[in-house]
Amino acid sequence: MAVRSLVSVVDDDQSVRESLPDLLREFGFEAKAFASAEEFLASGYVDQTRCLILDIAMPGMSGQDLQQELTRRRQKIPIVMRRSARSCSNGAR
Repeated sequence: MAVRSLVSVVDDDQSVRESLPDLLREFGFEAKAFASAEEFLASGYVDQTRCLILDIAMPGMSGQDLQQELTRRRQKIPIVMRRSARSCSNGAR
């Protein structure tokens, strides 16, 4: 059996955490979802993650803060930054 690459989704929106991993699995990836940057960092999956889909605007540690922390730790994980429709409708940048 082939090893599937792990894509981690970090988003405070529960609907994204439920739906996006399902879609990723349909495309053959392993997927894990985390409600916060802090949860992801404490999970033990950082070293296994091959791609990170990351919400920019989250309470607590933001997506950009997480990116900086991963850089500080010398974790070279490709990151796809996303902004929720909720933050766009509120005028967040």
